[in-house]
Amino acid sequence: MHADQLPQIDVDALKAAGDPGHKPRILLLYGSLRETSYSRKAAEEAARVLHYLGCETRMYDPAGLPLPDSIEPDHPKVAELRDLAVWSEGMVWSSPERHGAMTGIMKTQIDWLPLSLQGGIRPTQGKTLAVMQVSGGSQSFNAVNQMRILGRWMRMVTIPNQSSIPKAWLEFNSNGQLPEGPFYARIVDVMEELVKFTWMVRGRAEYLVDRYSERVETAAEVHKRVSKKGV
Repeated sequence: MHADQLPQIDVDALKAAGDPGHKPRILLLYGSLRETSYSRKAAEEAARVLHYLGCETRMYDPAGLPLPDSIEPDHPKVAELRDLAVWSEGMVWSSPERHGAMTGIMKTQIDWLPLSLQGGIRPTQGKTLAVMQVSGGSQSFNAVNQMRILGRWMRMVTIPNQSSIPKAWLEFNSNGQLPEGPFYARIVDVMEELVKFTWMVRGRAEYLVDRYSERVETAAEVHKRVSKKGV
């Protein structure tokens, strides 16, 4: 039923306190530039599930993103990534496992997302995160474990569930989708959990990540502390 069918209801007053009132906004990042990228296919599968669950999704293409520290942060690809991070209320990180770790492409995207931007904007703090990985061989959890560490460092709310697809080249069909089975069901589980956490967190993130130590320490004091030698 749409709001226009209930004209006597004040829609704005009906919203939960602090809730922005729009669809949950989820940004998806993937860690491979290959034409047949299984981390991208997994992210696309996740996006379809998220769309069905009522979310607005956007996927970032890392092609052309420069290495951190190699160029000024106003590069168009960097600006695009940071704008999407600010827009989002939650993220999905999907990486291949390469040499027992997430790919450099995945890490480069994360490295371009600082804890704070000009104007005090924190593009990741208090936002939800789901992590996924694909492997060319047997099942592993190295990449998702690393991304969990990074999510915590970026002060994100990383959900408990995760997805790891072994021998991904055997799992996706000719249409680039996962057929019905345990790996598809796990992606659905992960996205469903991400949406639940996003609904609970969004509009309340400032309260959840508010820290006593930051309230009592001024910016000048922070600069003085971190600039001390031997600290």
